[in-house]
Amino acid sequence: MIRNLKITYWISTSIIFLFEGVLVALTSHTEMAIDGISRLGYPYYFGPHLAIMKVIGSLILIAPFVKGRIKEWAYAGFFFDFLWATISHGFVDGWINGETLSMSMAFIVWGLSYFSYHKAIK
Repeated sequence: MIRNLKITYWISTSIIFLFEGVLVALTSHTEMAIDGISRLGYPYYFGPHLAIMKVIGSLILIAPFVKGRIKEWAYAGFFFDFLWATISHGFVDGWINGETLSMSMAFIVWGLSYFSYHKAIK
């Protein structure tokens, strides 16, 4: 049982790390990312700050030696990131489309990581 939890944790956390850490670090400065932020109604300066926080948060989640409140804050940050991204895309793009649905999928991956982490440390 504990082995399955660890596998679930590492797979889901690795997905978050790749999409919210590595991919964001490589693409946050591109024209497409800048247009995406402005299309949702956020100011230009919001994008780089969000990218930095995503990279830091994903590093915290993937680092096995980080525990406790710091990891909880990273999980909380991603929860609110996914929540507000879903809401923003829902209002701007409509509720049934690829962007909104992909953010809903991010919630599922986040939940797998979060709950498997807490079950495994008990």
